Amino acid sequence: MKKSRSFVFAVLLLGVSVLSWTFREDLFLVSKNLDIFASVYKEINMNYVDETNSSALMRTGIDAMLESLDPYTEYVPESEVEDYKLKYVSAQYGGIGASTVFIEGKLYINDISAGYPANRSDLRSGDQLVRINNVPVQGKDRTEISRLLRGPKGSPVNLMLIRDGNVISKTLTRDEIHQPNVSYAGMLADGVGYIRLDKFLENSAREVREALAGIMQQQPRGLVLDLRNNGGGILQEAVKIVNLFVNKDILVVTQKGKNPEKTIAYKTYSPPVDAQLPLVILINGNSASASEIVAGAMQDLDRGVVIGQRSYGKGLVQQTFNLPYNSLVKVTVAKYYTPSGRCIQALDYAHRKAGRASRFADSAMSVFQTSSGRQVYDANGIYPDVYVPARKVSPVTVSLFSKNLFFTYANSYKKSRPAPADAKGFKLSDAEYNEFVATLADKDYSYTSKTENLLSGLAEEAEKENKLAQVKADLDDLKTKLLGAKKTDLVTNKAEIKRVLESQIIARYFYEKGKIEQSFQYDKELQQAMTILNNKPQVLAILKGSGNYKTIGKPGKGSELD
Repeated sequence: MKKSRSFVFAVLLLGVSVLSWTFREDLFLVSKNLDIFASVYKEINMNYVDETNSSALMRTGIDAMLESLDPYTEYVPESEVEDYKLKYVSAQYGGIGASTVFIEGKLYINDISAGYPANRSDLRSGDQLVRINNVPVQGKDRTEISRLLRGPKGSPVNLMLIRDGNVISKTLTRDEIHQPNVSYAGMLADGVGYIRLDKFLENSAREVREALAGIMQQQPRGLVLDLRNNGGGILQEAVKIVNLFVNKDILVVTQKGKNPEKTIAYKTYSPPVDAQLPLVILINGNSASASEIVAGAMQDLDRGVVIGQRSYGKGLVQQTFNLPYNSLVKVTVAKYYTPSGRCIQALDYAHRKAGRASRFADSAMSVFQTSSGRQVYDANGIYPDVYVPARKVSPVTVSLFSKNLFFTYANSYKKSRPAPADAKGFKLSDAEYNEFVATLADKDYSYTSKTENLLSGLAEEAEKENKLAQVKADLDDLKTKLLGAKKTDLVTNKAEIKRVLESQIIARYFYEKGKIEQSFQYDKELQQAMTILNNKPQVLAILKGSGNYKTIGKPGKGSELD
């Protein structure tokens, strides 16, 4: 017995000694490398042949060091702290409630937010902004423009504008601008509630709870939680949102880091609002981080049906640390794991090739199980339970948008026509679409189609293999046919172009709310959600891994209803 105790003590002593030695060695290496870095920095500043900017030099060194880790670990100097907080923490600031856009070097008012100073003072989309508090905007970048427009609540800001060739001046009183996390909530057809959550910043869970309370008063038969294009935010807010639909003391997510202090299991801590309400979660390729925590937990717990496309795959947790001189550093401190134990991180930053991170191979994916035994997979985002193909956007539509031709027509449409009776059913007539097409006659919206890019690549490969002369006639013939086909793109892609144009126009009359409502009529993922929620046995069948649906593509990629 004594020998046994002595052996255990010896092992423990050896372990402590090894850890102590490792710690001292790590400390020595850190000290050594800091000394080398400081010496290099000093010698360059003192001896380099040309004048150097010591601050810029240090910023370059810091950025290069952090860039070698992952894109989420970043340094934030004092001058950028406020913008950082607005982006990652709180969506409140003092301003006028309008966005701007540069077109051919000129600055124009773009979207107006309902109920804020720009709206109350009759600023309009398409107004050219010339001066802000008598400061010319010519030559200013977007950051400088934002700083001129923003300021303390209650402070005045004078704008000089050009509208229809006339110079006008307006003095606005800045207000506290709140960009809500929940951009829309309400009842859809057939008694289905709908909540669109755009981000997980401060108070997002409270906003969802309040939206849900209003919907519950109308006794919904189901709820759609829309997380599409939601890039995430605060992890704890995601846990609180899951708690609205899941019973107390249920594991939602676990974060695991190298530092034991960063390993934390987050569980629901209070009774839910409703743990039985049929639920659908909408995701797409831009749903990331906290969105994936919510979607992954709902899927693993068999609490809701996930519909859409595979999510982004960001399974990394960041924490902000204060630095001297009011600066910050945001560091990736852990990976997060859904209740089934899977990490959905899609890019492998630890094993970069040629400086680029690649996706984990399908062969590296592991199988996990939901509460009811359904198979789910790690290492590549959240695969939906019901897959709906993403809507693709044609090159001609991208070109029209990037050249601001939708913007210009929407502004002229607003000037010449009264408000539509209803945002939800608004559609452009064929005559109005033809009117838009006519305005493009003298506009440059040239673009290169994907087929043209492929053809160009084929010609380059043929030239490398000394076969261009043999296939040149055929390639030229294809090029001529493609040019002919492009002339009909405005007809071929008419439905798609109309959808984008309608969205731009309706926003001029009904702002963001109307834009969202108008989009419902074209929303395939939402229509699929409505179909499923109106068939409760089908919801239960999907969550149990059975029923009249089939898996498409590789295992775990999602299901498509028959």
